[in-house]
Amino acid sequence: MPHVRYWFDRLREEDRGLNTAELMGNAALAIAALVVIWGALQVLGVDIVEWIRGSLLGG
Repeated sequence: MPHVRYWFDRLREEDRGLNTAELMGNAALAIAALVVIWGALQVLGVDIVEWIRGSLLGG
């Protein structure tokens, strides 16, 4: 059991993975916000894909 206790103590003290977890959480929130904004614009009748396509192709 001492090895397990040592492993858990080490995990509790180290925070190397915390930055990764924070970044992944922020990315997930950003993606969720984009999906919500996209959905709201679709409900309002703004076709984002067509707008982007028209802007890129100059049509």
